[in-house]
Amino acid sequence: MMKLPNVWREPFSDYISSSLKNEAAKAFRVHQLPEKIGDWKKAREKLRKRLWDSLGVTVDHGLELDYHETGEVKMDGYTVKKVYYQSRKDFYVTGNLYIPDGKGPFPGVICMHGHWAQGRLAERVQGRGHSLAQNAYVCLTVDAFGSGERSTEHGVFEYHGGTLGASLMNIGETLMGSQIVDNMRGVDLLCSLGYVDSSKIGATGASGGGNQTMWLAAMDERVKASVPVVSVGSFQSYVMASNCICELLPDGLTYTEESGVLALAAPNAMKICNCLGDSNPTFYPAEMLRTYAEARKIFQLYGTDEKFTYQVFNMPHGYWPEIREAMLGFFDLHLKGIGHGAPKTEKDFETLAEEKLMVFKKGKRSDKVVSIAEHCHKQGMALRKGFLGKKRMDAETARKDLLKILRINKNLALKQLHVYSTAGEWERFALETECGRMIPVLLRKPVGKKSEYMALASPCGKGELAENEIMKKALASGKGVLLFDLWASGETDTTTDPQSLPHYHAISRSALWLGYSIMGEWVKDYLLLSSFLKDFQEASEITLYGIGDAGLAALFAAALTSGKSNLILEKIPLSFAFDKGTQPTFFTMASYLPGILRWGDVSLAAALVNGQLRFINPAMSDGKALATKNLNAFEKEFKDIAGKCGGLSKSIFER
Repeated sequence: MMKLPNVWREPFSDYISSSLKNEAAKAFRVHQLPEKIGDWKKAREKLRKRLWDSLGVTVDHGLELDYHETGEVKMDGYTVKKVYYQSRKDFYVTGNLYIPDGKGPFPGVICMHGHWAQGRLAERVQGRGHSLAQNAYVCLTVDAFGSGERSTEHGVFEYHGGTLGASLMNIGETLMGSQIVDNMRGVDLLCSLGYVDSSKIGATGASGGGNQTMWLAAMDERVKASVPVVSVGSFQSYVMASNCICELLPDGLTYTEESGVLALAAPNAMKICNCLGDSNPTFYPAEMLRTYAEARKIFQLYGTDEKFTYQVFNMPHGYWPEIREAMLGFFDLHLKGIGHGAPKTEKDFETLAEEKLMVFKKGKRSDKVVSIAEHCHKQGMALRKGFLGKKRMDAETARKDLLKILRINKNLALKQLHVYSTAGEWERFALETECGRMIPVLLRKPVGKKSEYMALASPCGKGELAENEIMKKALASGKGVLLFDLWASGETDTTTDPQSLPHYHAISRSALWLGYSIMGEWVKDYLLLSSFLKDFQEASEITLYGIGDAGLAALFAAALTSGKSNLILEKIPLSFAFDKGTQPTFFTMASYLPGILRWGDVSLAAALVNGQLRFINPAMSDGKALATKNLNAFEKEFKDIAGKCGGLSKSIFER
């Protein structure tokens, strides 16, 4: 069994992480808020527009709510209704309405949950609804997209993040944006109810729900008072942390910090609640205070400094009874105009069994309520239909647009080549780039007078290629072989993710926050290594090989090169479209690219290649092998798209 040597005595695992953190720290200092109210009012509209562009969705307040009730539970002094409503066209949200007895009109509060797989049904989330209703507030609790009754299989609760939530990016949407629109439409629902005073709307939630509270208050001026709990930190602190994909704003740190989002809520009232015992560094009170201090400037410009407050509790992460009491007192002051904002003692309440609050009986969900999987499949197929229906495609335009999707602004340039002693038959190098990147490389030169090379990479590092059959055949044929670690893989791996999260979860989110993508960085690696082989090894012919996600990077690299290319791509998906009803767990987080299906698909990238592509054991987007019928359809698609782009590529499929 072949064992590949390392290039370095010890891995360089902290370099990339440190670089990203430093860049985020720099962004925190760059994105300071204006000092004059006139400057802020101009900036705020530009900021909101930019945010909507990043979120990838829009809200239509004129769309019919198509509100439905499926039952109710009578409580002591209030009623809990089981409801669902239309957020976007043919896209529905499940929830509960907690309605006090009496005519009203009452203030209305929308309540958003954190990362409870049961969503709004969880006992701690229910508690806010019961308590608010007992205190004469109408409360709407909603299921976040992918949680509660909006899971893949109704009644089987699941985590909505990871590769599932990231799949929305491939269709040009975001999980964060989807939730913001759902919640804005929840405010539409509250305002439509005769027993709700539409001028007195509040919002609250904890953790992921607190994050949505902040975003809702920022994007919807109807929210007059908000209480985000254990959720405010800084965008800087998201970088290299393990927060959910629902808290990701692609490119966010290229134009704003969290203080800018909080400031959008001004001059409405906001009380931030954080906990000293929080285990998530992103939500440490110290991070919150940095952001609070900057956002406070805007509230002061409006003359509403007293409306922007915070409180720190000596508790772990959570929305505890003491915080609920602080929330009640704050809402009484700012939505009812009573009291002084001090905590209000709660009454005892009874929580309900989850099934009693469910809008639908288990497994009997209305077809109107779709899961993330169903939505991604439906929208992905619609985008593919439009793409495949085009009669002609301009290759140069497609290349320029692909650069934007990959977030490649500048290719890597070699600064210095570090040469180390050989290890067995392998020469060892490290390529240092002008931007400071270090790429570890293993090289075996061709036999005799040959000058053909194969450059190989794998998603989790060159060590995975030790027994690779394609590499063995290349060596046996006398070709030169170059193995390298892609950005943040192998000897530069920066993995800090818990085992419950997909590979590259933290760094993929971090890169997107800063305006990069893992895939784009990998593409730049392939392009640099190709240049290295031509310039330093005098390669006459280069074949790029990649397996899994790395195969996509090799494909994109060749697609962006006008010169002749040869590719061997193993176990890569032939489409980014979601395979209906199947959790996408085969590929890493590197394969989720905002808007890729709005650009085209894998077949378009293949069509841009000037040369031959060998697809070995190609797969569906979930990693499953292709049925013969599907493979035949893809063969036709790749040939058709190549013809529409000029016909320079030839794709061969092998199983």
